Amino acid sequence: MAKDICYSDLLLLTNDIEENVDQLISHGADNVEILMDGIKWNLMEEVFDSIAIKLKEKPIGYSVHPPAWDINLTSENKAIRESSYNEYIKAIQFAEKIGAVHVVIHPGFIFSPVFDRKLAQKRAADYINRLCKIAKPLGVKLGIENVGYNGSSIFTEKEFLHFLDDIDETAGYLIDTGHAHLNNWNIPSMIEQVSDRLLALHLHDNSGKADEHLPIGEGTIEWDSIFRSILSNNNESQLILEYAPGTDLKKLLKGKELLLAKTSKLSSTYN
Repeated sequence: MAKDICYSDLLLLTNDIEENVDQLISHGADNVEILMDGIKWNLMEEVFDSIAIKLKEKPIGYSVHPPAWDINLTSENKAIRESSYNEYIKAIQFAEKIGAVHVVIHPGFIFSPVFDRKLAQKRAADYINRLCKIAKPLGVKLGIENVGYNGSSIFTEKEFLHFLDDIDETAGYLIDTGHAHLNNWNIPSMIEQVSDRLLALHLHDNSGKADEHLPIGEGTIEWDSIFRSILSNNNESQLILEYAPGTDLKKLLKGKELLLAKTSKLSSTYN
């Protein structure tokens, strides 16, 4: 399997963008997922060109995560849906500037049981199809993430796993272990079922009660079966450590070492 490990800069949220990347590199990052959220991204278009030049000079690869808060492609409010869509377009354009391999896409959330989930799914599919048409000529993949918990997900597990059946191959799956765990979804089975379109995994742990973004092994997720599924079903997907703001950076390096040790041991077993 690929040995490169990606770090999300979520744990350095609101700090200087370039300094965040440098810190992650110094703690072992092979790739960095740039989260375009927080005060430093307040004037996105004004920093794109200058920050892209600086980022491309660094000896790593990238993926891009558009703003994670206040964005909802399936909002009941059309203005919010359209604004969310436009922010995703900006993220795709920025990803092309820095040669990022994919852009994370949250298909949306539903915040009241009276809202129509099927309508939300239709809206998500419509917007993602439109985003594929923008991303494809730029050579940027879209990683559709399983988001939402405590009733806010627009999908059941089965619905999510079939969501991309009729959507362009520019879009692939991004499985978030923490979100799946909160919804009691079967993570190893998910990996197996979408392995041919699995672009990446967000790897973090939680207690099963809140989206805590804990380091691997500090929550209640059963990791060994996940490691086995990663190895046996998909050798290309990017492994992204996505830990909570304020997490000690040393835990990223510990997580990387754990991933490499586990997958190497399992690889020798399979071979």
